[in-house]
Amino acid sequence: MKYGVILAAAVVSMQVQANETAGADKVWTTSAELGAITTSGNTVGTSITGKIDAKQELEQWSNQYILSAFFKEDEKTDENGNKVTEKSAERYFVSAKAAYKLEEEFDKLFVFGSYTDDQFGAYLKYTTLAVGYGTRLYNAEDKSLDVEIGPGYFTGERSTGETENGLIVRGAAAFNWTISESASFAQTLSVEYGDDNTRTIAESALLAKINGALQMKAAFLVQNDSEVPLGKKSTDTQTSLTLVYSF
Repeated sequence: MKYGVILAAAVVSMQVQANETAGADKVWTTSAELGAITTSGNTVGTSITGKIDAKQELEQWSNQYILSAFFKEDEKTDENGNKVTEKSAERYFVSAKAAYKLEEEFDKLFVFGSYTDDQFGAYLKYTTLAVGYGTRLYNAEDKSLDVEIGPGYFTGERSTGETENGLIVRGAAAFNWTISESASFAQTLSVEYGDDNTRTIAESALLAKINGALQMKAAFLVQNDSEVPLGKKSTDTQTSLTLVYSF
């Protein structure tokens, strides 16, 4: 079940594309980012974050595939006074979206799937599958706002071992602003509303171009779950500074 919905979304896209775009050139836009922090002295630890975002534009399809990971390890002193290394964060996220372009510009029908594995989160595993409609609400030379909404289904495993599943309504928005030739801002938001839990994920990112393909990215990520087990916080945040290579 881990990657079942992701593969399902990808398979739907590839099967239709194989029939309609056989022999056609595929256009990819991919960015890979990586950031790492290592501390020593009184505080010893290592944290690493990375992400791959691949977008594919075809005549009738607009597809996106995302893979991200975050890892943190700290050195602590145990009850015997010995130095030990412990993991304090380990999270992996993968998603795939296949969107079929309608006659009206920017209008699309999509299928979306995502899977999160978070060993220290309120939910150890979280899988979402959704379908729906997307469009662009605002379009200017330097700014754009895309939105999408539709029904879906989720399954989740809490840190207590309990399993939840049920219907959801998923809404998402992406705002992009080209500030200048060398700087841009991006804001994304997704809300998955269900009876058992509502998951909200938002990221604010500022990018500055270093050269043609390399950028510096400063980002703030917030994830909130409305229902969490005792002893777990409902909101996780991550502030990162990464290098982004686009190709």
